[in-house]
Amino acid sequence: MTGFKAGEKKLTASRAVGDILVGVIIALVSIPISMGYSQIAGLPAVYGLYGSVFPILIFALLSSSPQFIFGIDAAPCALVGAFLTEEGIALGTKQALKTVPVITLVTALCLLIFYIFKADRLINYVSTPVMGGFISGISTTIILMQIPKLYGADAGTGELPQLISHIAKTVTGGSGLTVLLGLSALVLLIVSRKFVPMFPMSVAVMAAGIALEIFAGLSDRGVRMLGDVEKGLPGFVVPDAAAADIPAVLRVSLTVALVIMVETLLASNSVASKNGYRLLPRREILTYSLANFAAAFTGCTPANGSVSRSSMNTQFGGRTKLVSFTAAAVMCVILLFFTPLIKLMPVSVLTAIVISALLSTIEFDLAAKLWKSDRKELLSFIGTFLGVLILGTVFGVIIGVILSFAEVISKTTNPKRSFLGVIPGHEGFHSLERNTNAIPLKHAVIYRFSGNLYFANVRIFTDEITSAVNSDTKAVIVDAGAVCSMDLTAAMAVSKLREKLEGQGTALYFTCHIAELNDRFRTFGMNDMIEQGRCRRTIAAALDDAGLGSEGEYELEREPSYATAEPGSLDRAELEWAFGADADREAERLTEMSISSIPSEASPEKLDKDITRTVNVWKDLSPTDRVDMLHHLIGHSEEISKKLGMERSKVEEAIAARKIRLILAVNKGSGQSLDTMKKLNERFEKRLKKNAPDRLEKIYIARERVISRLDDSDKAIVRRFYGI
Repeated sequence: MTGFKAGEKKLTASRAVGDILVGVIIALVSIPISMGYSQIAGLPAVYGLYGSVFPILIFALLSSSPQFIFGIDAAPCALVGAFLTEEGIALGTKQALKTVPVITLVTALCLLIFYIFKADRLINYVSTPVMGGFISGISTTIILMQIPKLYGADAGTGELPQLISHIAKTVTGGSGLTVLLGLSALVLLIVSRKFVPMFPMSVAVMAAGIALEIFAGLSDRGVRMLGDVEKGLPGFVVPDAAAADIPAVLRVSLTVALVIMVETLLASNSVASKNGYRLLPRREILTYSLANFAAAFTGCTPANGSVSRSSMNTQFGGRTKLVSFTAAAVMCVILLFFTPLIKLMPVSVLTAIVISALLSTIEFDLAAKLWKSDRKELLSFIGTFLGVLILGTVFGVIIGVILSFAEVISKTTNPKRSFLGVIPGHEGFHSLERNTNAIPLKHAVIYRFSGNLYFANVRIFTDEITSAVNSDTKAVIVDAGAVCSMDLTAAMAVSKLREKLEGQGTALYFTCHIAELNDRFRTFGMNDMIEQGRCRRTIAAALDDAGLGSEGEYELEREPSYATAEPGSLDRAELEWAFGADADREAERLTEMSISSIPSEASPEKLDKDITRTVNVWKDLSPTDRVDMLHHLIGHSEEISKKLGMERSKVEEAIAARKIRLILAVNKGSGQSLDTMKKLNERFEKRLKKNAPDRLEKIYIARERVISRLDDSDKAIVRRFYGI
């Protein structure tokens, strides 16, 4: 069933017709792209068409992905073309024709070895930023190579300095008509991708270029044409190993194989995830190998998964392997009957199609995302990108591998850490750094370490704890929930730290960790950590054992600073945990979302229920967080009244009713939460009294109307809360 999308029972007639049409489009799109990439790899353009027959068929027969498209693609072709240039082999020569199939054969063998040794696990060690930088660097290099062909010159070679120099030397000698054709085609392709992404514009541009040659005689006006393309299906070729430098070929083939495996697995996994079917990674690697054996024995460059054509396939609704079978069949028909038309294509138009396709593989969006989210990973992206662009693909691979491992080492040697405290009115222990109203406990240091303890990071662990301890500290409690393992060096350091702390009257506890960490303590001869109760299931249990209070009743370093706290800082534990510094902005966004979700036909009788529902937009908000949401809603009461065509006093009465129900509900539970809510309300009313006393008086009136409808016991609770 791997040939069909998950959930399909059979290939219906309508589904077959749709997939056949998509297959025809994929074949037509592949013509200019495959020819252009083949030339980049040093082969005549027709070999791009050859590579779109047997490799695709084998992939379609054996792959566990029904929707992914295989064929001649950018990265392998760029690597092969760069290798030929470095070796002094001119592109398109007989020597290139002999060398490329050998590279493809060795690439297929490398992929077979990857399959045997289950190398699909290697993709776990290549980060997305490094892979993105590598592919973007290759694509940019090829674009710079191809730019001279837009104005009729030969393609450039080498790395960035040589490519820029070649462009500068040749740009003034270009044909005006050639430049106009190439740039017009390129602009049209880029614009169409934005406004009509479903339209196969590259096919239309190719057809237009051929039509212009037929009817306007472009070649007679100095425009360079593609030239003769041999008719017929690909023949059988035996790669001649004696014609190539095998050690050098092995080096580039290993790199190509790694790129094929990583790039295609990552991309096909993404397609599988989006479309609801399961990919079999090892089987995929074997499929890549066999498809490249087919490419080698037809004289082609290494084949790869095509992200752009696979995306096009899903965009046009392709669902089964019939798309790939159709594409291969259409390519055979083209090779048998229509190659005379291909020779009429202007080179600048083909170049524009190739550049447009390559632009879509440069991961500008990934770089932008990294700029916003993780600057360190952005450096990995930029480092790999520049390494490929300036030093070449081989050095780019080396830099990428080094940066990947450096990233892993950096994250394991410098894991996230934080000191914890409590937030009055909230359960649990919270980061002092992330939560503005978290308060440290008196006589205790609570330290969270989010990584395994080993020789490279235990110094950070011991130094930070030592720096936090003072003469009043009675217990250091380590939240080791993320510590799954510990090596000998770390165990020795922890033992010394414990000895030092206990020498000054401070107990060291490990809490929240998995049971296996206790086994590690015993393995390293630290049985007394368990026997003396220094390993506890929870932080609360450790605090209780140290005599620092039972759960919920701890002595704090300072009293909550309700009078001076910033608005919203006391009552946003959940939002601060989720959004950090953006908590205030998020609270306002949720308030606006709440207002927009109130039905415009709401009546005064139903408005109370609507407000109850809207303040629960963020479903796990604590009672104090919900009080803050209600305070925000009061600030928007005029906006709500206009939306509903309702008196503002009715809106404020509904908000007051919701707040009073919340007070009554909390009164049955945590007294500490109710006390926090009371102080928050006092602060809120104090601000209103200062800034909008008239508004506060009206809120009092609305509140009193709600209280008057309560029974006597509830009235007493609410009046005590409000101090009235």
